[in-house]
Amino acid sequence: MTEVFVQSEFAPLRVVVLARSEVSIPANARDSADTRFLAEDSFVLNPVGQDMRDGAPERQAAWERERDAFREVLERHGVRVLRPRLLTGQEKTEAGDDGYANFFARDPFFTVGDQVVESSMRFRHRRREVLPMREIMLTEVYPAECGYVAVPAPEIPEPDDPALGPGPFLEGGDVLVLDRHVFVGSSGLASNALGARWLAKYLAPYGYTVELVRLHERILHLDCALGLVRDGLLVACEEALLDGVPEVLRDWERIGTDFDSATRLATNGLPLSPDVYVTDPEFSFLGDQIRRRGVKVEYVDFAITRSLGGSFRCSTQPLLRTS
Repeated sequence: MTEVFVQSEFAPLRVVVLARSEVSIPANARDSADTRFLAEDSFVLNPVGQDMRDGAPERQAAWERERDAFREVLERHGVRVLRPRLLTGQEKTEAGDDGYANFFARDPFFTVGDQVVESSMRFRHRRREVLPMREIMLTEVYPAECGYVAVPAPEIPEPDDPALGPGPFLEGGDVLVLDRHVFVGSSGLASNALGARWLAKYLAPYGYTVELVRLHERILHLDCALGLVRDGLLVACEEALLDGVPEVLRDWERIGTDFDSATRLATNGLPLSPDVYVTDPEFSFLGDQIRRRGVKVEYVDFAITRSLGGSFRCSTQPLLRTS
């Protein structure tokens, strides 16, 4: 039986869900203020209004190879890798003009301690993203001695509401775990204060403190601005953190990055343990500094994944991270 427990962002990774590579970017995405977190060339590189598999088959194949290379690194370090199923034809049809996504396992659910939480996604094309995860819930989570809940469904917004309603919105990319302290990011693009409030209420009986972290409006999730490498060491873009690094982390050693690098996912590497960290060769300037502090750095080219707005942490969701 799978044990389910996430102690922290850098506790040894033992069981993880690795995302599939499926997306149909909504046809109106180019004109939406909600895509302000993406690089300028994202809509040039990636097809809009159709499945990547149909619109750019060679790019689709290269994208899948990126994920395969990452999987090889995970398994070489002893991590058990789970994969969600692919979207069904009916799920794609039901999505209609909203488009669909099955490409970042971090966001549709998350794990805090022994509590597994299905998210409440803000973007319409991602709201069905949890469905391919449900088979993993059946085989791994239901049999485990852990909690399993879902955030309340978001309210239906008015057609002209740019906020897409009051939510609650709560997404895994915004949730960082440090023992009994949980950080929840909020930029206006994903998780919001009501989502953080719900999580604080839910986790309080288990002894957790939830802290809201305000983000720059061009940052999608907290893990695009802040990463915990090991105890006492973090990477951060301070320009993206409107109130600075959270108080409980201010005595940690800090490796900084500029705002442009943050929007290209510089802080979205993945610790496999306090001794091993995965990042993109694009960010070797960070990798070199991390390596000089005694952490082994593994590099995987994740350029296509990053062009879609996420990287290594976004592509994974741990079920077991414990010493």
